[in-house]
Amino acid sequence: MKTLQTAMGGRSMQTAAGAVGLIGSFYITAWNVIKALPRRPFQWREFIAQAWFIVSVSVIPTLLMAIPLCVMVVFQINVLLNEIGAIDLSGAGAGVAVIREIGPVVTVLVVAGAGATAICADLGSRTIREEIDAMQVLGIDPIARLAVPRVLASCMVALFLNGLVTAVGLIGGYLYAVYLQGATPGQFITAIPILTGTNDLLIGELKAGVFGLLAGVVACHLGFNVGGGPKGVGDAVNQTVVFSFVLLFLANSIITTLALHST
Repeated sequence: MKTLQTAMGGRSMQTAAGAVGLIGSFYITAWNVIKALPRRPFQWREFIAQAWFIVSVSVIPTLLMAIPLCVMVVFQINVLLNEIGAIDLSGAGAGVAVIREIGPVVTVLVVAGAGATAICADLGSRTIREEIDAMQVLGIDPIARLAVPRVLASCMVALFLNGLVTAVGLIGGYLYAVYLQGATPGQFITAIPILTGTNDLLIGELKAGVFGLLAGVVACHLGFNVGGGPKGVGDAVNQTVVFSFVLLFLANSIITTLALHST
């Protein structure tokens, strides 16, 4: 019995040590990316190519998620407002729902599910083909050459996606509230700034930027540390989705809490 308990205790300690090692290696990668940000020359061609690549795999999923999600939430808000005879305030409800939460949350899902996985698969394929090792042998820093442009591209695309979701959500909410639920067009538009303003939009963009940075760093870290051949690349892609979701929702909670306490 004591031997079994000792073995279980040893395994739990090994598991804890492994988890600490993974977290530590992630922070090392993040720190290396931060140190390489001001390094010159900046890889503009790689940055533009990666930004376009992430946009190409993210825009359609963003629209497919934003339209039904925004319409569903706005519909539920308008049903409640209609019950109390305040359907003309639907613009205020749509603004709060879309600008504060739906835009950043959809950005979380798309950046982690489409953009970050594409980055991880790309870098993981380079790693198992030993291209990363060849770059290091030639004296080229893969962090500055490959990771920094991808992380910044992920951040920029996340800002764009948040703006896209916000615009699509407000337009969809307007069409749904006015043409299907009887809201007054002018009252819908004038009610939007009642509960939301420039600060809310800036906070939403801040969330999106942080999400993009975190997702890009996670994808680069896992892509550079792939092992086990093609199967390892698939495992790293799956881990990218899980780890990115955890980090991004945690960041969303922290930023939202700080923003609410500061207002």
